[in-house]
Amino acid sequence: MGGLESQGALRAARLTPGASPHPIRRLIRGFPVHRAFGAALAVLVSASLTACATTTATPPSSKSAGTTPSAQASAPLPKGLDPAASKDPFPSTYRPLPGRATALVGATVLTGTGARIDNGTVLIKDGRIAAVGAGLAVPAGYETLDARGKWVTPGLIDTHSHLGVYAAPDAPAHSDGNEATDPNTAQVWAEHSVWPQDPQFNLARAGGVTTLLVLPGSANLFGGRGVTLRNVPARTTQDMKFPGAPYTLKMACGENPKRVYGGRSRSPSTRMGNVAGYRAAWINAADYARKWDDYRAKVARGDKADPPKRDLQLDTLAGVLKGEILVENHCYRADEMAQMIDIANEFGYRITAFHHAVEAYKIADLLAKNDICTATWTNWWGGKLEFNDAIEANVPLIDAAGACAIIKSDDPDVIQRLNQEAAEAMAAGRAAGLDISEAHAIRWITANPAKALGILAETGTLEAGKRGDVTLWDANPFSIYARAQRVWVDGGLAYDRTDPRFQARSDFELGLEVRR
Repeated sequence: MGGLESQGALRAARLTPGASPHPIRRLIRGFPVHRAFGAALAVLVSASLTACATTTATPPSSKSAGTTPSAQASAPLPKGLDPAASKDPFPSTYRPLPGRATALVGATVLTGTGARIDNGTVLIKDGRIAAVGAGLAVPAGYETLDARGKWVTPGLIDTHSHLGVYAAPDAPAHSDGNEATDPNTAQVWAEHSVWPQDPQFNLARAGGVTTLLVLPGSANLFGGRGVTLRNVPARTTQDMKFPGAPYTLKMACGENPKRVYGGRSRSPSTRMGNVAGYRAAWINAADYARKWDDYRAKVARGDKADPPKRDLQLDTLAGVLKGEILVENHCYRADEMAQMIDIANEFGYRITAFHHAVEAYKIADLLAKNDICTATWTNWWGGKLEFNDAIEANVPLIDAAGACAIIKSDDPDVIQRLNQEAAEAMAAGRAAGLDISEAHAIRWITANPAKALGILAETGTLEAGKRGDVTLWDANPFSIYARAQRVWVDGGLAYDRTDPRFQARSDFELGLEVRR
């Protein structure tokens, strides 16, 4: 799995990165069915998906007098052979959970914009944030919740998860995160491995997580496309796909790809082999994009032209070069991150975020200059040599340099405690002399992740007009004792710790102690 390392004795049990799922994955969990969503799921079951019919290509019309064969218009391509006609062949079928107009009154509100509102009111209506402010009057027709003594934040967002592709229970049958068959597998898509009934989605929701990016692992230089999901109960991956969210490409540098493929007859086996592999792939992708551009230009002029053969791997890489697909780059060391920035500049694409990036504090100014986010942990270190120079103040130091800092999980347990991981980072920053407020630090698990996923216009902050993704905490979320009490996704109640109907149970959990 993509660069997961745990601490203490668990590090010794670490399996080869990129070749196996995380060693501390729980065997519990099972098939989640929320009774509270029965009506909603019944509607989904009754809905049918309309198949896209492929129209047979129309032959070229007979040439008129004076028209040469070379001037005849080319026949339209069948949809599946034209990458421009199939940019989203697996479209989102997401439907919001049923909701009602809701007012959270009297809470301490951290908006994700850097503001803290005491005695705050958050109004949610028609799936969106209607208003946020201190002491707002509640309009008629709202269900009012007394949130005095509690805290409200945007729903948490995890930018690096493998839920669904390394599903629980941990078994070879569920190990679907790494297509470790070639250094370049940009043609594979994580969504085709996601098991939406993975019970770990429920546990993440109980941790306040409303949105997550599910990525392939880091065995390869190019691991494939990631998918941004809404954390709701669903029958299919498409039922979870965040509508309109950009696709992402998982890349990996450093030890993982060279260890997976290293050998006398396999490449890459060194870091210089890694870099040569990236560059060769981008050259092929640029050539592929030019061929399609030339073909389309000829068709636009009415010339006869033979289309290039479609290549799924190069479709993804060309999408990056065109700015349509975001690059999420697994990379630990500062020097390698700087090299990846040089490669991006050489071929004209952007790196959206470096993941893991435990040495990002060494080049925080370079990351800020290039507007690159860093998605990392607080106190994970030492699982392998490139992981040894981690410090707990990494995130606050990146933040202090003006760069985009993010706390992420890469782990089915940490995703349930992103708020605690952020609290540790905030404490480390304060110990280093940085003045960091809770109102600012909450951005590390809300607004900044939304930016890195290209969805900040829709979610990540509590602002009027944005999606009603809200988490109600029973205490300060930066306290180790805080627990998410209720979670709304698009204004629909997705989790309620006090309501047994929202406590998903499964056969895998039989015999386990139930803790409240």
